[in-house]
Amino acid sequence: MHGPASPGWLLVALCAATGAYCLLRMRSSVEEQRRAAGGEALMGFGMAAMAVPAAAFTPPAWAWPAYAVVFGAAALRALWSSRALWSPSALWSPRALWSSRASAHHLHHLIGATAMVYMAVVMAASPAAHHHAHGASGVPLVTGALLLYFVAYVLLTGTRLVPAGPAPAGTGPAGGSAPGGSPGWGDRPELARACRLSMGMAMVAMLLGL
Repeated sequence: MHGPASPGWLLVALCAATGAYCLLRMRSSVEEQRRAAGGEALMGFGMAAMAVPAAAFTPPAWAWPAYAVVFGAAALRALWSSRALWSPSALWSPRALWSSRASAHHLHHLIGATAMVYMAVVMAASPAAHHHAHGASGVPLVTGALLLYFVAYVLLTGTRLVPAGPAPAGTGPAGGSAPGGSPGWGDRPELARACRLSMGMAMVAMLLGL
């Protein structure tokens, strides 16, 4: 990606750490959380590899088409998983409504994977852009639309991480629980949100670097 090397390596470290935590989340006892964590781990490690500064490593010519194929497949999988959102029954059935709410995470994965495909195509189409300043490549309308989405997502997720106040006595965090009564590492909703927040901020930085 474009830009100075030092911020680039910080971005690599953030994305790699997020991907590693998502791998830990795949140990969750909830199948839906394991699936979501798998997609987020792929996104985290893919973003880490893509964010490596061009001054340190120049990817081979086949790397960008490979990115597009991998994340194109991830986008198709997320599209299929989010199909409950398009079902009219989601408006009337409580069970279908819950399924559609879970599918909203897959819709976010779909947009994220699509953004990765877009960045890979841009970099494949303009390899010389590695040596130019910011804004040297990409379709401004598409880049702007993706930036608006991810900035809004970061702000919304950030507000959800702000503590609303002390929890009532006898209650605990939502999600699965470990045998001792406390949620396991793969089931802590605040950590999952922090993971998604980190990747959202990284995506904003990478889109700005196109």
